[in-house]
Amino acid sequence: MRVVSGIQPTGSLHLGNYLGAIRNWVRMQDAMEEGSECLFFLADLHAISMQHDPKELHSATLEMVAALVACGIDPDRSVLFNQAQVPAHAELQWLLNGTARMGWLNRMTQFKDKSGKNREGASVALFTYPVLQAADVLLYQATHVPVGEDQKQHLELARDIAQKFNNDFASEDAPVFTLPEPITPPEAARIMSLRDGTAKMSKSDPSDMSRINLADDADTVMKKVKKAKTDPEPLPSEAAGLAGRPEALNLVSIYAALSGANVDGVLAEFGGQGFGGFKPALGELMVEALAPISQRFVELKQDREALDAILAKGAWRARQHAGPTLDAAYEALGLVRARD
Repeated sequence: MRVVSGIQPTGSLHLGNYLGAIRNWVRMQDAMEEGSECLFFLADLHAISMQHDPKELHSATLEMVAALVACGIDPDRSVLFNQAQVPAHAELQWLLNGTARMGWLNRMTQFKDKSGKNREGASVALFTYPVLQAADVLLYQATHVPVGEDQKQHLELARDIAQKFNNDFASEDAPVFTLPEPITPPEAARIMSLRDGTAKMSKSDPSDMSRINLADDADTVMKKVKKAKTDPEPLPSEAAGLAGRPEALNLVSIYAALSGANVDGVLAEFGGQGFGGFKPALGELMVEALAPISQRFVELKQDREALDAILAKGAWRARQHAGPTLDAAYEALGLVRARD
């Protein structure tokens, strides 16, 4: 079993990233049996598909490494690296561009969302972003890829590209690429904005009050929770009573995710109470859960030399994994790959 997943280094990690993805990365890492492996990467090549500040991108990449390690990703047990230090990602994307089809990419909903009304003004990199995503996982013969609902379409595209490439250029007995399977952990939490219960918690939201950053101190966490948007009704005693109350559902879901309970269990304890009593309890639970992560993150991000070393070590290991697949793809296409 080989699990591959990535995250863009744009802005600081927040509670939604942690509960929705990173915590499950750590659990997968910890559950890996001998001979299995996790590869986690910082998608800095993906980040340049949109306007960005080069200095901020480099700084954000190092901060993201610090945050992931603080959350529990162990660079000795998992391969942790950034794409830019593994040129095989970009090489394989170009090779796969010959197999991917315009019609497939035109159906990708994220390009439509991110390009908005100015599709003609969007970068080519944004349009071919899903092909690079395919390269990211196919390069390492990933057997499983953790995906949320918003990424399922891209993994399906990666499988389509892999299948067509294998059909066109390889034999049935010796395929070039493994078709990765999705992992959608049932306990993955979908965390929404503290200011709008219908929108995902996001690092791109201009309001810092909309999210709990993993670097926030205890006072900041308590302040944000107390100011989180709610409604005037008390909490119901059953989950069905949260229908049509997105902000209430969000806060109860966060409590459930942090405490290890389910929504009904939380409501059994707090049903009938108003948010004046529930919010302090939620804030205290957040502080308790995030304090060790925040402390470790603050310590790590000051040591740039150590963070560079983590990325260099991870990139070296990733390049060793990537080499055989890239060789096979070149050979299948009738190309000769350059040697150092």
